[in-house]
Amino acid sequence: MIKKSGACIAAIFATAVLSLSACGGSSSSSSNSSTVTYSLVSVDNPGNASDPATDFGSVAYTYQIGKYDVTIGQYTVFLNAVAKTDTYELYNPNMGTDLNSAGITRTGSPGNYSYNVMINSGSSANRPITYVTWLDAARFANWMANGQPTGAQNSTTTENGAYNLNGAMDGNAVVKNSINPNTGKVPSYYIPTYNEWYKAAFYSPQKNNGAGGYYMYATESDTAPGNTIGSAPNQANYFLSTLFSVTQSPDYLYAAQNYLTDVGAFSGSASYYGTFDQDGNVYQWNDLDGAPVPYRGLAGGYWFSASSTLQPLTYNTNAINATDNGTGFRLAAPAAIN
Repeated sequence: MIKKSGACIAAIFATAVLSLSACGGSSSSSSNSSTVTYSLVSVDNPGNASDPATDFGSVAYTYQIGKYDVTIGQYTVFLNAVAKTDTYELYNPNMGTDLNSAGITRTGSPGNYSYNVMINSGSSANRPITYVTWLDAARFANWMANGQPTGAQNSTTTENGAYNLNGAMDGNAVVKNSINPNTGKVPSYYIPTYNEWYKAAFYSPQKNNGAGGYYMYATESDTAPGNTIGSAPNQANYFLSTLFSVTQSPDYLYAAQNYLTDVGAFSGSASYYGTFDQDGNVYQWNDLDGAPVPYRGLAGGYWFSASSTLQPLTYNTNAINATDNGTGFRLAAPAAIN
């Protein structure tokens, strides 16, 4: 079950997926790819009004956001590129032991670590990564913004780029850089603000007879989704009427059962802008308004949450070094990546 360490819940009232082929032993599959291809969708209609129910969602500019959450396969490529020593603990051992969401094994010793995608009720490669902190997400964003370099965790790989982390493991989240010092350009990948995440999930310029507006769910619907995997519209991975999406079985939580779905598995349930799984599967880190505070936002609900957590009326925050088996992330990008 998800454990929200120090989570603060506030009620408001007023990606192409990297495919990793299975090989090796029965317990894991190794990545045959050394790069990550991350699919983005454009979020247009700049200057849209905020949601009158929450005052969130207004964004003055066009930007891009991940079509999908960052996957276990993509995060495995990241670890093999920069975590042979893993100075800043980008790998959490629960990634290999909590079978409700596990997907990555680690072998070797410091200086020679190697990471492989697990076979856990099938290949884990295209499921969302979990047990990641906001700091892990920021380091992944830095690595992407720096061109996916290989080497030790330092200012040219994980510690600067979109965020000047400089070895941080706790404390306040850092403000996003306006310029990536490693490229001299605007950061090409970063963690979305809450307004950016919210607009991509819930806004449609076609709602209200073309006046624009916000849906209650990130599936272009004001009706709670079902939870059946496939191409039917308005579906998501969450706990519905005592049934888990993956098993479609009554409310028994089995320690050895995976409950994550492949990103995009609900292929008929995109948001207006074409994102998938902004409701359900895993909560996603967001950057709130970017201020340097010791917590960041979580949005979207997860595989063991009720429909109320999928709605824009409730959101979570958590410490920047908190992790659990129901939280992952997606990235955002400028309108044009240089």
